[in-house]
Amino acid sequence: MPPLRAVRRLVMAPLVVAIAVALAVLTPPLALLSAAFNLVRQGSGRMDRMRTLRVACFALAWFVGETAALTVLLCLWIASGFGGRLDTEPYQSRHYAVMRWFLGLIYRTAQRTCGLRVEAAGPKAPGNRPLIVLSRHSGPGDSLLLVHYLLGACGRRPRVVMKAALQLDPSLDVVANRLPNAFLHRKRAGTRSPTDQIRRLAAALDGRGALLLFPEGGNWTPLRWRRAIARLRQQHRDDLAERAAAMPSVLLPRGGGALAAIDACPAADVIFVAHTGLDRLVSARDVWHSLAADIHVRARWWRVPAGEVPRGTDHETQLHWLYDWWQRIDAWITSQHAGQRLAPRHTADSYPERTRLAADGPRLPRQAGHQLAQQMCLPTVAGSSSAVSMQAARSAREMVKQCGTLRSTAVR
Repeated sequence: MPPLRAVRRLVMAPLVVAIAVALAVLTPPLALLSAAFNLVRQGSGRMDRMRTLRVACFALAWFVGETAALTVLLCLWIASGFGGRLDTEPYQSRHYAVMRWFLGLIYRTAQRTCGLRVEAAGPKAPGNRPLIVLSRHSGPGDSLLLVHYLLGACGRRPRVVMKAALQLDPSLDVVANRLPNAFLHRKRAGTRSPTDQIRRLAAALDGRGALLLFPEGGNWTPLRWRRAIARLRQQHRDDLAERAAAMPSVLLPRGGGALAAIDACPAADVIFVAHTGLDRLVSARDVWHSLAADIHVRARWWRVPAGEVPRGTDHETQLHWLYDWWQRIDAWITSQHAGQRLAPRHTADSYPERTRLAADGPRLPRQAGHQLAQQMCLPTVAGSSSAVSMQAARSAREMVKQCGTLRSTAVR
């Protein structure tokens, strides 16, 4: 449960400004240190993509963008009569413009600092129909990419259902609470249930609106996937547990919110979204290692027209329809992972394995080694010096011949 709104505004907003100033001061010397360190590594035959500097630059752009967005939002609040006209159409449009600008800044910064590339494929969305977008949830930033795409490429006004803890981000806290969105709190007395909030957002969708939902309820991770299956078995839902176990790339969707939204807006088309490229970034360590190469995100979506959505059927039929679509999403993700394993992507930072030197290379056979040792260690008192020299010469020629044979074998 995040702190009260007044506490968040008085503490988190100044903290963001302070972090932006600190990053602006520290990033230039960090850039010099990273460049010098990279030159040293290049001189030793190794290269580094200056991950520390790239993270610092991304953080600087994020916090400076947050500071600028908060300044604009404060000006809008004052210009609207200290919040009196914020719910009118002109001010709603201006807040969506702030969202579009900020997410565009973050997207362009990720392209430059993280090598982010996004490939999206799917049918064209209808021009003037409400949309309900149901997406898998996996990896850091997938929700930001989806909102950015809906705002920019699709020209939509997204309504997002998100966890209340995200209000700790000050600019998101301000703009999302001024626009029609829903923050899901833990159920407590006197508050609306999550299903009621989702139903309210869906019922008010117009031709430009798009309701974005993540029916899985959280980011996919291998641990959450295993726990979900174990929970279903404890509830004696072996049928659902087997179905969840057959979909290793997704979590089994929760039908309450998604089906409530579909029923509340009969005119809405349903969009299902699958994506891959961020799902393997489970921990901070995974994110750090991913910066050694570019981040390639592939997305695929399917559109179900409003007339083909099973709205007039019973709950179980609708739930199995949702599970069938999630199984299709899982199959697409699995095929993408299989393709990546069969054809790994080579980048400028991937180097061929170096040929090991003699100390770690192929060794002489043990018997040949003993023979050479015996031949090279002949006692000089065994005969004349000429005989010893001839014997040593023959031994040396034999050793060179065997070493040459082993080297050619290793090269082949």
